[in-house]
Amino acid sequence: MTPLQKKLFSGVLFSALGLSSVAANATNGYFAHGYGARSKAMAGTGVAFSQDAVAGALNPAGLVYVGTRLDVEVELFSPLRQYSVQGGSNQPPFPLANGTVESQSDVFVVPTVGWSYKIDNKQSVGVTLYGNGGMNTDYPVTPSPYSRCPQGGTFCAGFTGVDLSQAFLVGSYAHSFADGRYALGISPIFAMQTFKANGLASFGNFSSDSQNLSNSGRDYSYGAGFRVGGQAELIPGVRLGAAYKSRIYMTKLNSYTGLFAEQGGFDIPDSFNVGLSWAMNKAITTAFDVEQIRYSQVNSVGNSFQSFLQGVPLGANNGAGFGWKDMTIYKLGAQWQQSEKLILRGGVSYGQQPIDSSQVLFNVLAPGVQEWHLTTGFSYAFTDKDDLSFAFMYSPPKTVTGQNPLSSGQTIELQMYQFSGQFAWSRRF
Repeated sequence: MTPLQKKLFSGVLFSALGLSSVAANATNGYFAHGYGARSKAMAGTGVAFSQDAVAGALNPAGLVYVGTRLDVEVELFSPLRQYSVQGGSNQPPFPLANGTVESQSDVFVVPTVGWSYKIDNKQSVGVTLYGNGGMNTDYPVTPSPYSRCPQGGTFCAGFTGVDLSQAFLVGSYAHSFADGRYALGISPIFAMQTFKANGLASFGNFSSDSQNLSNSGRDYSYGAGFRVGGQAELIPGVRLGAAYKSRIYMTKLNSYTGLFAEQGGFDIPDSFNVGLSWAMNKAITTAFDVEQIRYSQVNSVGNSFQSFLQGVPLGANNGAGFGWKDMTIYKLGAQWQQSEKLILRGGVSYGQQPIDSSQVLFNVLAPGVQEWHLTTGFSYAFTDKDDLSFAFMYSPPKTVTGQNPLSSGQTIELQMYQFSGQFAWSRRF
């Protein structure tokens, strides 16, 4: 891909998604807690219960059950994140200034678009555009009491923060069998991500490429993978669903070869989903999903800070990452067809956050510590072909506290809590 083609592709994809303002969607690590307003209102369930064209982002097999439709959605997402430091002294190698610092940007716009077309009674195709984000922070320049830190800022190098956004273009094909009792689907995934980092220059002596460590502007990388999925009606009203998303192999972030392991590598990890849905009666349906995200398999995300302490430079193949562990998330959701026009939804999910207490120093940049998500929402049909949906999510405060490995006696506490509201307009054809 030529530089001009890259710019054109980047512009089209990010303009379509509006991702210039997407910077943080840190719910389950940096994966969203669900995709689509209906799924999000039910705590992200849906691998066995597909309701709209955004289903291609979770289980492409479900497209065969949603008909021909267009779903246009926008989320207002608010993550409130901060870090607090206590103890330590002006002793090498790297104390942080005491106090609490809040990340500044706290409202983001996250768009989603889904389209599906029913070819015949057994086949459907679709396209989904959506985004991930979550490694976003922007800490102001705070003064430091330490003489070795005249510039101030989190890491003594001025304004500090990172900004990771990911855009996905997914095409899907689904086919049903046995009068619709079973379905299989496949989706090629085309991905693009953009990243920038500031305020890390103080780590230059510990980097394999200090010129491409920090303050190098926004860089882009591209990649591809796939998702496969299936659904099966076990008995009337009870469906089983499963889906697998492959690792998405991305080109390297060449402007940050001195920061990320494998000289700027930042692949997107693979994930698994399995779930059950149960139509208890004509009005009430429940769903239970389990999702696993394998963050540890991507070196730039999963490598421990221990390698830094052992003298391995940043950017090397085994260089330090964020030390994120794999996540397993449990989701329970329900919906009630209250009337012919109104559907009410709710749910709860839990997944142990991926950051160990020994990894808090680097995760000041990416405090993806959320565990619980409480959700609710509704759909209202205002014509026989159009409806509006809304999903609300609250993730209560979660903290992770650990020792600063570069300053004896100093503790760092990461904290975040979140709100989001997602609006959707859907048109059936």
